[in-house]
Amino acid sequence: MTVTTAPPQTPPSVPETPRLTSGQLPKWAPWVLIVLSAVVSAAIFGVFALTGDAGFNVAGFAVVTALVYLALIAISSSMVEGRRKAVDRLVTGVVSIAFLIAMVPLVSVAATVVVNGVAGISADFFTMSMRNVVGEGGGALHAIVGTLLITLAAAVISIPIGIFTAIYLVEYGDGSRLSRAITFLVDVMTGIPSIVAGLFAYAVFALIFGPGIRMGIMGSIALAVLMIPVVVRSTEEMLRLVPNELREASYALGVPKWRTIAKVVLPTSMAGITTGVMLSISRVIGETAPLLLTAGVTTSMNYNLFDGRMMTLPVFAYSQYMNQGIPAQAFIDRAWAAALVLIVIVMLLNLIARLVAKVFSPKLGR
Repeated sequence: MTVTTAPPQTPPSVPETPRLTSGQLPKWAPWVLIVLSAVVSAAIFGVFALTGDAGFNVAGFAVVTALVYLALIAISSSMVEGRRKAVDRLVTGVVSIAFLIAMVPLVSVAATVVVNGVAGISADFFTMSMRNVVGEGGGALHAIVGTLLITLAAAVISIPIGIFTAIYLVEYGDGSRLSRAITFLVDVMTGIPSIVAGLFAYAVFALIFGPGIRMGIMGSIALAVLMIPVVVRSTEEMLRLVPNELREASYALGVPKWRTIAKVVLPTSMAGITTGVMLSISRVIGETAPLLLTAGVTTSMNYNLFDGRMMTLPVFAYSQYMNQGIPAQAFIDRAWAAALVLIVIVMLLNLIARLVAKVFSPKLGR
């Protein structure tokens, strides 16, 4: 009698679950490729610098580093992750490089103004004018006051006109011939040179008061002409983003149209409108050409927009740099200090705008 033994049974093989990180480059791979690209580029331009008379080319180094990185990340990702992921990483690299290129002039200008402007900042700069000052000393108090007054008057003129025009285009005249004509004219005004706005304001006042007139309010009107199209376009876009369901719900409750706009539409879009208004102010606060024609140049304090010339920070910086006296460095320092103060004012205005937008924006959690 023979006994047959059953063959040993092998346990069924359990398929290995693929890991989420399989077929993907590690997170540190892009940084390693950036370093490798920088090393290759540095080696190339280092050889050129040693063999030639010119020094190390920083701009060329940055360009070659970017190109080498894009090539390496595309090839590496294509071999490991596939074609679709490689294209995604390539486009991400292009977008990141474009962002860095855009940041270069911004950082360069800000750093240059800060480094050169600090030398001219002092207590006298904020407490004195340039009246009877021919060399060192003096300050830009008259220019700071003039900038704030002229810009404030321009905002008072342009903001209501711009907002009401946008309300008409969106809420009342949507699709009409008049609204299309207004939209066309606003688009045209958006692209006019600032000197044209200054010539317009000067011509209007010259016809009334005679040639040679210079007043702060003339500068405000010139700046208002530049601000109005920006306010109209930004406010119009924000109003169009308000859902029609909110308007219809208000109408269903019997609320009139003007009250719906005031209580529903405008509060809902207040954050975007505030941002557009601040963009328009930032657009005009640094204008020089229209203010040279309208507000003129002066070395004394003037608090009256309707009487006499009025100095502004852009014109002050221009006049100090172009009409240098002895010692010349004092005039250059004052010009850079005026530019720094102007940038700080714009930054403070933007911070205030963000605070206003945060306070008055609709509270969705209620």
